[in-house]
Amino acid sequence: MNRLARQSLLLAGLLLPVLPLAAQHVDHAGHGASHARDPMAAAIAAPSRTPANVARDKYRHPAETLAFFGVRPDQTVVEYSPSGGWYTEILAPLLSAKGTFYALQPVGRNLDGYKTFLAAKPDVYGKVKLVPFPDQLSLIPAGSVDTLLTFRNIHNMVMNGTEAATFKSFYDLLKPGGILGVVDHRLPEARDSALEKTSGYLKVSTIRRLAQAAGFEYVGSSEINANPKDTADWEKGVWTLPPTLRNGEVDKARYLAIGESDRMTLKFRKPAS
Repeated sequence: MNRLARQSLLLAGLLLPVLPLAAQHVDHAGHGASHARDPMAAAIAAPSRTPANVARDKYRHPAETLAFFGVRPDQTVVEYSPSGGWYTEILAPLLSAKGTFYALQPVGRNLDGYKTFLAAKPDVYGKVKLVPFPDQLSLIPAGSVDTLLTFRNIHNMVMNGTEAATFKSFYDLLKPGGILGVVDHRLPEARDSALEKTSGYLKVSTIRRLAQAAGFEYVGSSEINANPKDTADWEKGVWTLPPTLRNGEVDKARYLAIGESDRMTLKFRKPAS
């Protein structure tokens, strides 16, 4: 092998390790561009989200759930009873540029705590429109909302007897053709309905009945948030499981292995006519 050939081989060997680094750089750039093109992915990946909430994505599946409900960054969206702000951490940045986000928080149910949550990050939550419910419901114009979401709240309405009035409010807020998205703990249909008043679980048929009585059309369901490990027969109700873990350290490992509750994900529509 002549001298020129040896130099060429040596130069090629020195360059080889550079190529994966260049490819890696392209991948990172592409990932950032992907988030820029996908506002939902960017909102879910927002650095303002708390790590404890991010850890629950595997149970709550925010990207798939919001996609199922048809949430877009240019919509007017209401979340009923955002409480601790789990979904606010995603919806606020998602809707901040082109949409409107109303947080419809019941009076007396962590309203002050939610105000504190919003005030802690004004750069992220400064555009959130907090509306105490039902006292200031009129702050949201009737018939102006594209999508109304409620996550794990209808069982509370059923337990305190406010379900009919609250569903009517939902109906009035939505535009014709607007979507009501519901996620809640699922009670098997064969169980005693009396459990709906104490366990935190509800039957799918119960929520469908409430929505349809208010005038909504049933669109469909998804198993995005299902958990077949949850038997829904716990002595202390759904709060036995994480994240509440009402039994404390007793059998904690067992409940953590089961994970969060089995949840129904239901979609309803206000008739367009």
